[in-house]
Amino acid sequence: MKITALNPPFIPHYSRGQRSPAVTRSGTLYYPIWLSYAVGALEQAGHRVQFIDSPAMNLDLSETLKKIAEFSPDVVVVETSTPSIISDARTADLLTDTEAMVFLIGTHPSALPEETVLLGSKFHGAILGEYEKPLLAVVSALEENLPLRGIPGTAIRLSGRGGTGVEVTPPDGYLEDLDSLPFVSSVYSAHLPVERYNNPNALHPQVMIIGGRGCPNQCSFCVFPQTLTGRYYRSRSVENVVSEMKWVEDNMPQVQAVFFEDDTISADMNRLRLLSAEIVRVGVTISWTCNMRASADLETLQLCRAAGLRSVCVGFESGCDEILASMRKGLTVDKMTDFMGNARKAGILVHGCFLFGIPGETRETARRTLDFALKLNPDTAQFYPLMVYPGTDAYTDVQKAGLLVSSSWRDWLKEDGTHACVVKTPDMEPQDLVEFCDHARRKFYLRPGYILKKAWRSLFDKGERHRTMLAFKTFRKYIFRLRRKNG
Repeated sequence: MKITALNPPFIPHYSRGQRSPAVTRSGTLYYPIWLSYAVGALEQAGHRVQFIDSPAMNLDLSETLKKIAEFSPDVVVVETSTPSIISDARTADLLTDTEAMVFLIGTHPSALPEETVLLGSKFHGAILGEYEKPLLAVVSALEENLPLRGIPGTAIRLSGRGGTGVEVTPPDGYLEDLDSLPFVSSVYSAHLPVERYNNPNALHPQVMIIGGRGCPNQCSFCVFPQTLTGRYYRSRSVENVVSEMKWVEDNMPQVQAVFFEDDTISADMNRLRLLSAEIVRVGVTISWTCNMRASADLETLQLCRAAGLRSVCVGFESGCDEILASMRKGLTVDKMTDFMGNARKAGILVHGCFLFGIPGETRETARRTLDFALKLNPDTAQFYPLMVYPGTDAYTDVQKAGLLVSSSWRDWLKEDGTHACVVKTPDMEPQDLVEFCDHARRKFYLRPGYILKKAWRSLFDKGERHRTMLAFKTFRKYIFRLRRKNG
């Protein structure tokens, strides 16, 4: 069949594929990674796929619709996110004019399938959860002219004499053999403008791959394990992962880094050590970056560094043990402090993530977290208000506590597409949390010592210089604009 996989237009530079979708201050633009894996699975099954990433390709809605009409697909799958879901549903309705069967996919319909389908009136339904298996089942049923109702992992719009409604059939499990999927890097290479994607925590250009899916930890706010991939860890073999890294080196010479987008690559510490050993054994030399929990020991970090690990993204989240317990983080301030010291000893750069607004947060605990961030002094830092998404424990927690403040899914973003806030605490309104995050960024990044350190490193490291300047182009307008406004 002819299938269009679409990351639809919304706000220019909208990064839909990340855990908290937005237009980012640092210029981050995620690959549509889950959609890319689905494209690989569809092509592997013999289907002809048109892959359009409108934000990365700078396509507006009319240009996007024109390209799809020219391709004349049998099926269109439309990636979604919570802040863009109303726009995504409208786009899906418009796509039915091509006479294709149109389905939404992503975290939002997975969490709220019936409500999401009823946001539109014409598109045919949604495919839920980790969607390679149900998507292939839907396409197979369409090829054989079989009914779609009852396929696990679907929400199908019903119409006819009984009126309209939605039949939801929950997913029946996850993909266990991750080695069976094609290398997602080959999908990027064939379909997408690789140079347009950027995560400032890795060298640029980069590819983003997944070595394992799901996360065994219980953090209340993390959206992918709770809506798509599950709370247990499934992994590709280390040989398969390293083969992809080698493929990137051999076939994508412009690429400078591999970014592992696993929720946490250290979910299986022994596997991480084996992965590092295999990278060294095969002789892969490309730089890599990953998401890592602040629990990896010094020996493991040293093995990773010897295998080319350059930097890690770490969710420290809070400098208060009581707030960490409230979010079910499973870590303490002392444990995270030890990790930071070990990463520094191993020579690994750390991007630290800090979150404000978990139930129990006060102005005092927020100040303690900022002090903690300054004490840790990671290479870079991210300060953000709690972003709660349907399907997560955090969303349920704030909803039950009467702390959710929103009238529309669009409220998750400001007018310019950057993060807004839809939660409050007993002594902080949503705008207070946003302003505190702005204050924390200025406090962290405008330290003279920090600026000198970054300038010195950039002077002698070409890759670091390119990475820093790429992020600074967009980040500077937020830092200095806010300083002028509040200084």
